[in-house]
Amino acid sequence: MEFNAIYVIVARELKKFVREKSRLFSAIARPLLWLFIVGAGISRLVPREAGVPYTQFIFPGILGMTILFSSIFSSISIIWDKEFGFMKEILVAPVSRFSIVIGKALSGTIVSLIQSVIILAFFPVVGFSLDGMQVLSVIFICACLSFCISAFGIVLATFYESYESFSVIMNFIIMPMFFLSGAMYPIRLLPDILRIAAHLNPLTYGIDAMKHVLFPDAQGNMAPDFSLATSALVILFSSLFFVVLAGKSFERKK
Repeated sequence: MEFNAIYVIVARELKKFVREKSRLFSAIARPLLWLFIVGAGISRLVPREAGVPYTQFIFPGILGMTILFSSIFSSISIIWDKEFGFMKEILVAPVSRFSIVIGKALSGTIVSLIQSVIILAFFPVVGFSLDGMQVLSVIFICACLSFCISAFGIVLATFYESYESFSVIMNFIIMPMFFLSGAMYPIRLLPDILRIAAHLNPLTYGIDAMKHVLFPDAQGNMAPDFSLATSALVILFSSLFFVVLAGKSFERKK
């Protein structure tokens, strides 16, 4: 029963994604604009670090941006489900609330992973030479980070009843999460108060893990801010925490 509930939720969200082709285009266009326009422009102002151009430095951050926007906005489907009554039907079904959360998080993970893999395919254009193991490692990190951010988005969505109020909150969450993640600059260069905020940001650790794979011998400002084990553990425990919190939030709606 629980597996069937997860399968139905995932299949429903994927069908919606396939039918909305403009959603895929817009999700891919945003990170590409940041990578090739913003990145190319700033690269003329920022000196090369260890011989690496700025567009390569922000590539993990662009992957993180793709995951962040896609995963968070996939949770908006919960708002629509509330408004059209589908969520009420799910909540009265004899299934665990955690099955609903996992189903929603997995659907957001799959959608985000598809988009991040498309962006990752541009690595030769940016100047990377990655072997198969590196590519698979980045994809695995993207999948784990997507699940974590999707679960976080679900937690937020459970507290709002209308699309309008949720979208307003997103403007105060998405961009700060992106800029305080080490995507555009090393967090070690941030002021102390902002560095603390960056350490509380799960996106920070996902991007940092990607830097370990993409820049294995990096030094100076190119080097990751945390160990790979630390980043992996934070993503794992953050995912578990958000799933439990989202499940408890759904319990309030009995």
